[in-house]
Amino acid sequence: MIETPPDKVVIRQEVEALATISVDAALEVHRQLGPGLLESAYEACFAHELELRGIRYQRQLAVPLNYKGTMVEVGFRADLLVGEKLLIELKAADELQPIHRAQVITCLKLLNLPLGLLINFNSTLLKHGLRRVLNIPKT
Repeated sequence: MIETPPDKVVIRQEVEALATISVDAALEVHRQLGPGLLESAYEACFAHELELRGIRYQRQLAVPLNYKGTMVEVGFRADLLVGEKLLIELKAADELQPIHRAQVITCLKLLNLPLGLLINFNSTLLKHGLRRVLNIPKT
């Protein structure tokens, strides 16, 4: 049996705790606002919920792209980075599409993060618009 190094266990626990808090914050925003608003409104309210919970975050974080040793400025931004360990991608779409998940995976790889949450606030029940996305390195 392969043992996980203690530092990785701690990081995993921290990421899972941030994910739990983030889902709770998203549920509160959805309870208060419901579906039908613009993504930017949900982002601002979600950020406020994180503040109320004392959680550090960054909004509209520039994601660096290194292409063959050259940093390429492409204006790609992550909606929120929570606690420097969890990516949050927010949507207000009719339904989540495979490209939304692909965007999260790409962002996770570029930022070298283990987990992202893809949250579509334009769902009648938020649980139908919530996806966990893992960054599983290729071996």
